Amino acid sequence: MHAIRVVLADDEPVIRAGVRAILAADPGIDVVAEAADGRELVDAVLAHRPDVAVVDIRMPGLDGLAAAAEVRRTAPGTAVLIMTSFGEDAYVARALGDGAAGFLLKTGDPREFPLGVRAAAEGGAYLSPPVAARVIRGLAGDRLSRSAAAREQVAGLTNREREVLALVGEGLSNAGVAARLHLAEGSVKTYVSTIMSKLGVPNRVRAAIIAHEAGLAGGR
Repeated sequence: MHAIRVVLADDEPVIRAGVRAILAADPGIDVVAEAADGRELVDAVLAHRPDVAVVDIRMPGLDGLAAAAEVRRTAPGTAVLIMTSFGEDAYVARALGDGAAGFLLKTGDPREFPLGVRAAAEGGAYLSPPVAARVIRGLAGDRLSRSAAAREQVAGLTNREREVLALVGEGLSNAGVAARLHLAEGSVKTYVSTIMSKLGVPNRVRAAIIAHEAGLAGGR
């Protein structure tokens, strides 16, 4: 199995060096290029066609959000992981709509970076736990009404679909869900597509949030 190819984008050289060192410690991950702004990121992705782009949410010129959207449009085979800091919740909420595969907290546990990269590369979604909690609060408004709405949404799912959604909410990839539930990976892919259609969500991250809000994942 080939190493997961990553392009890393952050305008701060120290941050890039630190994240690169964390990822390089994993023999299954290969950082093939770095970028200091959004335009460099898009060019690097088109040149290298990596499995995952790890992108700072704020960069000069073409910012991280715009660059991530451009990557999703021009290189749909590349999953995008957004790096964020505390106080950037509004940016995180916007990135959800652009199909980001997950969010990593810059000041969080370094072990989350390879975990997030692996989940994204395998078609999963990864939410750093502190980011997940903030995103859910930010989207919630009235938490009780959001929870009730989420429970109503998942009520239309079959028991198996709810099991799959719960594991998506934990950040598992299709392969991870298949292993946990003893299903074929192709069957899981079909389940996930059906679940997103029934829930009316555009990506796995939105589905994962509904899983949290409905109490299927995250220990709510």
